[in-house]
Amino acid sequence: MEFRQAVMQDLPQLKAVYKAIIQDMNARQIQIWDDIFPCEFFAGDIQSGQLYVLYDNLRLVSAFALCDTNSGENAVKWQNNNGKALYLNRFGVNIKDTRKGIGSLMLTKARETAKSLGAVSLRLFVVDINRPAIRLYEKNGFTRAGGTYDEIIEDDFILREYGYETKLL
Repeated sequence: MEFRQAVMQDLPQLKAVYKAIIQDMNARQIQIWDDIFPCEFFAGDIQSGQLYVLYDNLRLVSAFALCDTNSGENAVKWQNNNGKALYLNRFGVNIKDTRKGIGSLMLTKARETAKSLGAVSLRLFVVDINRPAIRLYEKNGFTRAGGTYDEIIEDDFILREYGYETKLL
């Protein structure tokens, strides 16, 4: 498998893989992503050098973005406040590759990459109804921060999110 920064040529496959992820999540009543998020953010992530992909031969297996900030970063009480933190965003695993350890592998890659970029902690936000993701993060050593972040998408659509973090050793 090949782990690397994403390039613009990855966009068509990224969007196709994430549309399948969104369909699968919707079928499981985890309706948190749509046609705009996360797919319309990938080009900007690539241009800013913050999107990473994992390929198996020519097939996209997983991707994530590492960002310097997050809109909810001040809404929760983080345990690790000393030094630089990066935020894991738009993390997804191809539905053809679920339950194969890819999520855990990519969280390890995210930790390694964040550390190489000078971060001392890796943080993320996860919607409260996304129990599979919460289990994955907790299984991989992420600790829940105090409080919640209510991300207002529209007046009648608010996502309650938990903050999670891990210290990079």
